[in-house]
Amino acid sequence: MATTDHLNRREALSRFAAIAALAAAIATVPTSSTSGLPLSPKLDADELQLMGYAGHVPDSKRPKLTAMFPRESYSPGRNAQLVITDRARNISLQFFRAGGEAKPTEANDVLLGEPVTEPKPIGNVNGRRVVSVGIGQWPSGVYFAQLTSGARIGYAPFVLRPRRLGEHPVAIVLPTQTWQAYNFRDDNGDGRPDTWYAGGSTARLGRPFLNRGVPPHFKYYDAPFLRWALQTGHNADYLSDADLNNTRNGARLRKAYELLIFEGHHEYVTTHEYDVVDGFRNLGGNLMFLSANNFFWQIVKHGNVMERTRKWRDLGRPEAALIGVQYFGNDMGEHRKRWIVRPGARSPKWLLDGTDLTVGAEFSSGGIEADEIVSDSPKNVRLIAQLPNLFGNGHNADMTYYETRAGAKVYAAGAFTVAGSVWEPHVRQLTENLWTHLSED
Repeated sequence: MATTDHLNRREALSRFAAIAALAAAIATVPTSSTSGLPLSPKLDADELQLMGYAGHVPDSKRPKLTAMFPRESYSPGRNAQLVITDRARNISLQFFRAGGEAKPTEANDVLLGEPVTEPKPIGNVNGRRVVSVGIGQWPSGVYFAQLTSGARIGYAPFVLRPRRLGEHPVAIVLPTQTWQAYNFRDDNGDGRPDTWYAGGSTARLGRPFLNRGVPPHFKYYDAPFLRWALQTGHNADYLSDADLNNTRNGARLRKAYELLIFEGHHEYVTTHEYDVVDGFRNLGGNLMFLSANNFFWQIVKHGNVMERTRKWRDLGRPEAALIGVQYFGNDMGEHRKRWIVRPGARSPKWLLDGTDLTVGAEFSSGGIEADEIVSDSPKNVRLIAQLPNLFGNGHNADMTYYETRAGAKVYAAGAFTVAGSVWEPHVRQLTENLWTHLSED
């Protein structure tokens, strides 16, 4: 989520106060639309405090344990180093696969999933302990270690990549770099969160998350889509940003996959990651962007530290040329609207099959951050649906689709978030149509 390049401490704290006031106001306002149809609820206080503008984001007040995996992803059957930085007795460890849970996630300090191991006692921790744990021969996915000590709970999530790229024709990419950019944890104890959102230009990878170890925004942007994909039989490989950074080039990625799905908020990418995805598209690979404000900032990695450098559009590589749209604004969820289907949705003909949507129909709702078609967008980009004048500044949030001469098909939601609304009937069928047609040869 983009901010101005430099937020000083006073500005950050002022914005935090404004967010808190906005959260209180929203809690008393019913949600509705001009058509009389209900809108999805506006952001709750938890989400507003995670929008990236607050100088300090509150941590969970519930009893917790602090732990993490230093790497973004692991291979099946390998050992991983689980780092626990806490003091606790009689700790129990159990692994879960996110997405296998039977119910939606309701709290931002809870990870839900299907257990893949039994609980195992690992003893005590007195300050710091590194535990070598075996990763099972599990399917690729998003997993987490759950640690408990009495009433205390902690989570350590990671991506389990496939044994080899291309086990499935579809890969779901998790925004692991952006997760850490929004990690407001103060690791060095200097009173300031170790992220560029609290000043400076760096943020660290390989560290625990706040809220008992749950990645920022996970319950809104990631958990619903992971649950939908797993429970509806949409099998896929799961990749982290690190896995794309470790892929040789776009040709290697294209050989492995027909479709890459960026389900969450994928704001921060390296040059190599941008090159690999761009090359994949140029060779006919299909893309789905289910959120907004993607591929916005260039980052440079220095070991375990990310440095935020410049916006891609300022580097002569506007994200609109790849995605179809580009970011224009964020009002922290103050305004949301229903999507209105536009004439461009008539083609391709399969796009609205089974949705009962026609031109002019309204469905679901979107907002928070928004993208629009610009001069750098592909000339043949089609406007599928729109949130008109979303923030009251004359800009529209544009849901788009385009195809390339090489045969690539590229869809972009244009606002937050199709992935988070995937269980709604219209969105579910639209996503089903996209998955089916973009995963084909």
